Amino acid sequence: MLDGCVPWPPEVAERYRAAGYWRGETLGSLLRGWAERYGDRVALVDADGVRVTYRELDAWCDRLAAGFAERGIGPRERVLVQLPNTPAFVAVCFALFRAGALPVFALPSYRGNELRHLAELSGAVALVVPDLVRGFDHRELARDLRAEVPRIAQVFVAGDPGTGGDGFTALSDLERAPAALPEPDAGDVAFFLLSGGTTALPKMIPRTHDDYAYQSRITADLCGLDADTVYLAVLPVEFNFPWGCPGVIGVLGTGGRVVFAEEPTPEVCFPLIERERVTMTSVIPTIVHLWLDAAGRTGSDLSSLDVLQVGSSKLHDEVAARIEPGLGVRLQQVFGMAEGLLTFTRFDDPRPVVLTTQGRAVSPADEIRVVGTDGRDVPDGEVGELLTRGPYTLRGYYRAPEHNATAFTEDGFYRSGDLVRRTADGGIVVAGRVKDVVIRGGDKVSATEVEGHLTAHPAVQQAAVVAMPDALLGEKTCAFVVPAAGGPAPTLPQLRRLLRSRGLADFKLPDRVEVVDGFPLTGLNKVDKKVLAARAAELVQAGPAAADAG
Repeated sequence: MLDGCVPWPPEVAERYRAAGYWRGETLGSLLRGWAERYGDRVALVDADGVRVTYRELDAWCDRLAAGFAERGIGPRERVLVQLPNTPAFVAVCFALFRAGALPVFALPSYRGNELRHLAELSGAVALVVPDLVRGFDHRELARDLRAEVPRIAQVFVAGDPGTGGDGFTALSDLERAPAALPEPDAGDVAFFLLSGGTTALPKMIPRTHDDYAYQSRITADLCGLDADTVYLAVLPVEFNFPWGCPGVIGVLGTGGRVVFAEEPTPEVCFPLIERERVTMTSVIPTIVHLWLDAAGRTGSDLSSLDVLQVGSSKLHDEVAARIEPGLGVRLQQVFGMAEGLLTFTRFDDPRPVVLTTQGRAVSPADEIRVVGTDGRDVPDGEVGELLTRGPYTLRGYYRAPEHNATAFTEDGFYRSGDLVRRTADGGIVVAGRVKDVVIRGGDKVSATEVEGHLTAHPAVQQAAVVAMPDALLGEKTCAFVVPAAGGPAPTLPQLRRLLRSRGLADFKLPDRVEVVDGFPLTGLNKVDKKVLAARAAELVQAGPAAADAG
């Protein structure tokens, strides 16, 4: 396996192959088979209704793969891919699979801070970006990144490459006549997902052809996907959830159709559901709130929508109970992680199970432990940390030996950091997170990272970031700051401007700031964040503060 990656032990890998979980198929070769099987069926549809058939997608990927290879991007070279929800994302990734290169998924919301980190950690040699998204020029971001990370020699632009100069190429100009290319090993890395950011910046998660093909196949089977499935990709496709749970890859594997939404709002998604007769989609609780509020007044026909998967952050029971009657769909709760393990509720589960649990593991080979702080297994019904291993759960983050030493047990169980309890029938109920993180509408915000940037402001002496409850997002970010002696207290707009200038994504910016004289401390003289979190909750109950303005 690629240097910096941790392989499954040989005897474990052989067991997964013998059981038929791993079939030795690469993702690029799977698309070849799907194109032969489904031919002129529509595979992908963009927001404007432009259609791409399976045969056209296969040929597009071949031309791009030949272009990447001609530019020297070959086996095991890493390429940052930062594209919005469009067919080009699928074409680029599968082209890189065929060239043997390794896409590193970068969210469209990432800016200089995150991209620089990923470029340096991955050793990427190229970047794929759009031209403009919602008024933001990704070509400017690419120019800045190349100046800071000279190893990024080439930038490929979906759209107009602009005036970036040498090294900037339109994707359409990259295409070449298909050429024979060496087939990657199915046991090697296919691409990198990113961790949710419970540490300062995301870690890279290697996913192999074997493990990801199995994940998307077993979840597609569990969801009953077939050639009549029409899937709406609402969340950014760089997320594991819409990419392969079963998502884009699972739908393509069954001959269905994937429709891309540029935004998750009802105004964008509801007309797409009507136009394309969408049958299934995957969303987070924040989007559920918006859709439920809009469902009663929409003029769109949503009757084709059959299955709504909800995951990524906790879905409260009261909201879950509103989904089926409010949207006329079947709810499927999903819990999972880019690192591997997935649990789904089943369509034949009793209604209380669907409404109050996050389901059961999708694979018979998934191994789950729930342990207390002493590392011992706790009885069913008690809360503990979830540990897991299995045929699609990583054995180590990329180039992170020190972190891996604590994130995994000696026998290969991944310490998820999720607090859960297990029901008598093996269901999982999520109770929270072990580590210090704010889960803001499904996006995970590292308190430590934000605190570090806040203290760079000259008016801030100390900063502590905690979660505060929010009816729509689940949690928002509250920053408590101790002002520098002798100076004016910082305001929320000032702090948000600073963080933006330092390259942080918008979802990481504080929603509220509270100026205090000092922090409560624990017996070990650490900041007592439990006390601060309780204070933040009280502030929410009391109503908005002047500090929230702007």
